[in-house]
Amino acid sequence: MSVRAVLGLFIGLLFFLLMMAIFNNRVINTTVLIQEGHVGRTKGNIGSIHNGLVESKWNSLVGKEVERLLEAKGIDVTRVGAKIPIANTSIAVAIHFDGAEKECSTGASIGYNSDPKVKAMAKRWREQYSSFFPFKWHQDNFTDNLSHYYGFSHVQASKGFLVLELGELTCKKQTDWLEPRLKEVAAKIADFIMKELKR
Repeated sequence: MSVRAVLGLFIGLLFFLLMMAIFNNRVINTTVLIQEGHVGRTKGNIGSIHNGLVESKWNSLVGKEVERLLEAKGIDVTRVGAKIPIANTSIAVAIHFDGAEKECSTGASIGYNSDPKVKAMAKRWREQYSSFFPFKWHQDNFTDNLSHYYGFSHVQASKGFLVLELGELTCKKQTDWLEPRLKEVAAKIADFIMKELKR
């Protein structure tokens, strides 16, 4: 291969890497950011897997349905996986199902930052989901580790960013109830987001 051809390949590779860097660091501007927990991860924290049920698949199913419902109402939605981009949004929601070493020891919960308006939004979600979800709730779970892991630092959400644990994947009585209702769960989330956008 000639020097000219090698140089051409090298320049082409540099251009490709530059474009990838620009793409990966672009700022997303959207009305609603939906993060499907663990989706896209193949190692590390890939989410709960129990009795053939895979959390990331449930997260994706619910996330896609939330996106569909919101877009049908003309709302601008961006849906992402585990890698959270830099984003400006009105509301951000991360979708998860919990897992536990001791089966049926957890349930639904909410993670959020310490902003009082976000805490109030979390309380409204809990009230709405509690009327639907017939199992127990864990204490709200905002921690420093959670803030780093879920990318609160990457997302500027004017109304808030909530991490929704929608039930325990390692609890058969919860999954038996949840599995045929995943689209209803998504509808609850979409309805909640639409109400919050009007506040």
